[in-house]
Amino acid sequence: QVQLVESGGGLVQAGGSLRLSCAASGLTFRTQAMGWFRQAPGKERAFVAGIVWSGGNPYYTDSVKGRFTISRNVAKNPVYLQKNGLKPDDTAVYYCAGSSGRIMTMTWDVNYWGQGTQVTVSS
Repeated sequence: QVQLVESGGGLVQAGGSLRLSCAASGLTFRTQAMGWFRQAPGKERAFVAGIVWSGGNPYYTDSVKGRFTISRNVAKNPVYLQKNGLKPDDTAVYYCAGSSGRIMTMTWDVNYWGQGTQVTVSS
């Protein structure tokens, strides 16, 4: 079975940086896009960043453009989310996600979810 495992969450001060990693496993795991969603308390799960399987064509939600960078090590598998200039509004549970389509910006596009990792940004 496909398994996505996130790591790298934690507590960081505003303006700080954090890197999340997502390791994918499973011989049947074949996706065209990988990425990250997040869910803050009282809010719906929302798209953060995505990338195609080859590691190209990164795309982001407007609120994180210029601060977050998504990348994928195609040789070693992990998908990374480098988060710089963190803000308290970035506080959320971050979920790794994968889809069979090249576009993955809505929760219903997602075929595979990780368990989530908590990111808390203090002011």
